[in-house]
Amino acid sequence: MITSAEKVGNFGEKGSYFYMSRVLFVSLFAFLFGSASPVFSAESQPNVLIVLVDDQGYYDLGCYGATEVKTPRIDALAKAGIRFTDYYAAAPICTPSRAGLLTGCYPRRIGLETWVQRADSKIGIHPDERTLGELFGEAGYTTTCIGKWHLGFADSFLPLSQGFDHYYGLHHNLDPVEIVYFENGDVPIYRNEEVVDPAANPDTLTKLYTDEAIAQIDAAGDEPFFIYLAHTMLHVPLGSTEDFRGSSEWGEYGDAIQEMDHNVGRIMDHLKEIGELDNTYVVYLSDNGRGPGRNETQPLKGRKLTTWEAGIRVPAILSGPEVPGAKVNSKIVTAMDWFPTLASFAGIEVTLDRALDGRDLSGRLTGGRVEAINAKVENSREINIPKEWSELFTERDYRDAFFYHGAEGALSAVRSGDLKLMLSPSLALYDLSKDPSENKPMRSKESRRLRGMAILFQEEMRQDGRPVGHVDRLGE
Repeated sequence: MITSAEKVGNFGEKGSYFYMSRVLFVSLFAFLFGSASPVFSAESQPNVLIVLVDDQGYYDLGCYGATEVKTPRIDALAKAGIRFTDYYAAAPICTPSRAGLLTGCYPRRIGLETWVQRADSKIGIHPDERTLGELFGEAGYTTTCIGKWHLGFADSFLPLSQGFDHYYGLHHNLDPVEIVYFENGDVPIYRNEEVVDPAANPDTLTKLYTDEAIAQIDAAGDEPFFIYLAHTMLHVPLGSTEDFRGSSEWGEYGDAIQEMDHNVGRIMDHLKEIGELDNTYVVYLSDNGRGPGRNETQPLKGRKLTTWEAGIRVPAILSGPEVPGAKVNSKIVTAMDWFPTLASFAGIEVTLDRALDGRDLSGRLTGGRVEAINAKVENSREINIPKEWSELFTERDYRDAFFYHGAEGALSAVRSGDLKLMLSPSLALYDLSKDPSENKPMRSKESRRLRGMAILFQEEMRQDGRPVGHVDRLGE
């Protein structure tokens, strides 16, 4: 019975000899090897907070059409910034979705496209991959990971080995297929390598994670912070504190959403109180879809684990110093885009030694107020369009397309502009602008164009895919 994996030590205590040694080492490493370089000084660099919610569906916030719950604080975040209508998680399931977000790569490129890593898994993010934690840490940020990890459980896969100075949360889920790995079904909460609670309670996790986020914001002091806050909610088993039970018109799920909204508000209030709200980029996301629309105004269909639109198209909101307010972005945006985009927001120039799949959208999202200093990351992908397809699409078309992967890891669809081509069990083309419910397959020569993109993508992954991290036994 696995109760925990061995943990690596934490050398991120602020003000300690070990912390200063780490900063000096990372700075020297970045200088010598060019992994990331801050364009601005620490005093001018903005903070970055990613709030990743588990299993929240496309229509499950007020600003996305929900009537069963009230989400005034998240709706206010959308009003202050950009709400995305066509944002895609990297996958319709936890592990590959998080891998894509944290590395800027399609999960298939780094070998993590298939299903979910359980407590006995011996694979995870390869130590050679660069995560957002490493990117921001190398640029002088304090880096914190809070919440659910789910990206491998050997020492070299855990947050403290993947660029984060501080970790608080669960490495796993609390659902029935995961708690069987733990004695008495009790999943521990860790602070760095120490168990601080041997049995996590889903009712209190949203509040506990928020408390920790606020504490880490304060602990950053005068240094810029990067916080990846990956909530356990709204994954089953659902939970909420007594103040929110019965507060919604949507049962336990709605109650948990309203508690989430309240706690997002707590962080926003604290940032304002300490004078950092106007210096902080906040990204609110879901890791995959949940279920289809519930009325005729909510046409998307599909559930978590599927690549129908409601299984992988999810809520996404961005606010920040140079982000215009009350905007709606209807272009294709993906989880992989945050890596180079957030780097540009922070003034971090990414020097590449391997392919990244994300695009730097910073200039487009801010109307040019932020320079897209990482637009070159797209050139890290070697794109050679064969003659068969060269008259059907350009490199720009290909780089702007989104390639859907199912929960089992297979390429299942491709979207370019408004058109989506489902690849299995047979080719089916949909115009999402006219048929968002994907009920009316259309006949068009465009099918060949998107099929060509799908074929080229698989060839790209075959040539440039990288190995997944692997250990022979846990504790390594």
